[in-house]
Amino acid sequence: MPSNNTRIVKNTLFLYFRMLFTVVVGLYTSRVILQVLGIEDFGIYNVVGGVVMMFSFLNSGMVASSQRFISYELGRKDIGRLKKVFSTSISIHILLALLIFLLAETVGLWFLNARLNIAAERMFAANWIYQCSILTFMLTVVNVPYNACIVAHEHMKTFAYISILEVFLKLVVVIVLPFLPFDKLIVYSSLVLLIALVVRLIYGIYCSHHFEECKYHLVRDKSLFTDMFSFAGWSFIGNLGFTAKAQGINILINLFFGTAVNAARGIAYQASSVIGGFMSTFQMALNPQITKRYASGEIESMIQLVSYGVKYSFFLLMIIVIPFYIRAPYVLHLWLGIVPDYTVIFLRLVLIMLLIDSMANPLVAAMQATGRIRNFQLIISLIMLSNLPISYIVLKSGGEPYSVMYVAIVTSLIGLIMRLQLLNALIPFDFWKFMRDILLRNVVVCVLAGIIPLYASQYIVNNFYGLLIIVVFSLLVSFFVIYGVGLEKQERSFFVERLRLILRNRRIIK
Repeated sequence: MPSNNTRIVKNTLFLYFRMLFTVVVGLYTSRVILQVLGIEDFGIYNVVGGVVMMFSFLNSGMVASSQRFISYELGRKDIGRLKKVFSTSISIHILLALLIFLLAETVGLWFLNARLNIAAERMFAANWIYQCSILTFMLTVVNVPYNACIVAHEHMKTFAYISILEVFLKLVVVIVLPFLPFDKLIVYSSLVLLIALVVRLIYGIYCSHHFEECKYHLVRDKSLFTDMFSFAGWSFIGNLGFTAKAQGINILINLFFGTAVNAARGIAYQASSVIGGFMSTFQMALNPQITKRYASGEIESMIQLVSYGVKYSFFLLMIIVIPFYIRAPYVLHLWLGIVPDYTVIFLRLVLIMLLIDSMANPLVAAMQATGRIRNFQLIISLIMLSNLPISYIVLKSGGEPYSVMYVAIVTSLIGLIMRLQLLNALIPFDFWKFMRDILLRNVVVCVLAGIIPLYASQYIVNNFYGLLIIVVFSLLVSFFVIYGVGLEKQERSFFVERLRLILRNRRIIK
């Protein structure tokens, strides 16, 4: 177990290195793309891509299935079964890619041309983006089993390097885009498709050379196919709710307010995905260990790991969210130059929802590790699907564009509590102790760590130096509050011992 925990730390460090690079490049590329495309074309790119992403619930189910079954067989150390799982996963993903292509070229294409609120003179570009987005998404679908193998084997260094290469290629595209004489929207979507093809080839070559199970052959194991597809089927239902919550709301906003507001929401979600990446990096390193510990029968250890995952995921994200929330207007102006209306309020509300969802992800990993996900997916899907009709009613009643985010925050909070209850039904633990010692403590820490910098910000200048002061001050307050309130006694003792060991080793080296 100590070696596994060490592996989690090392993998987290590799992924953080990847994250820092992608954050810096991502912030720059988003700014340039918005300036080169303009608000309207940027909004078109987001809403058209959102139509394709409406079909992502089909793929998301198999992502969860592939990662769970591959990690589970690695935990059992059954290489023969592992080879069958990989090949079966490839077959299912090819079928899924063809199904998505069929749906996208019929229902999706009709919806794009008949229902979306896009200017007539930009419909050709919108259709071009749509076709590129379909092909890009199909490549992503087929790549899932290879990606799942790298994560399950915990080769996070490789995952980080390939991700960095992908981001670097996108940076090159952004640099050359302003100098190309063609329609920028068409060129950008075409080059993104080319990058997806290159990344797909790299993943395939690496996995086939490093993992013996990554040699595809046709498997006629009806039982395994049924198990994987059954798991994926319930995940399809669960992810349908999340797709409606994300992309369905995006389309609703387009129908009520147009592409300019889509651009504002798209920017807010891009910023939140960058910030949330710091938390998801930790969880990506954590999730394979949750599944492997369950597979090997270490249930108590798995629950402890889930508890730490909920707590530390929240703390890692909170440290970053607080200064961004406080100085959101200035940060957005510094980042983009052009800040569409409603972007600030969208970003602040998305960050609150992100904090709630950060605590849910380790619970989802534990639930998927058990393989018994039917009730979980049905209930959570219904909660998330409720976003769409409630948001429609709110907007139809004259609500502001950002009012849909209040609905999303409430459903995220309800979904978090329900996940905890459903997990407790499968793996009994002290539910109320978890609520008191983890969830409630997280809320108290966030309020204390946020209210002090928020009050102090009124007396700090609103420029770059003021931003630096807020960031440093917020970090110090967060660290002290986490140490004093967020950590339990044994965690504080562990932290102090580790700090003393580091200082002692530095003195020895000197």
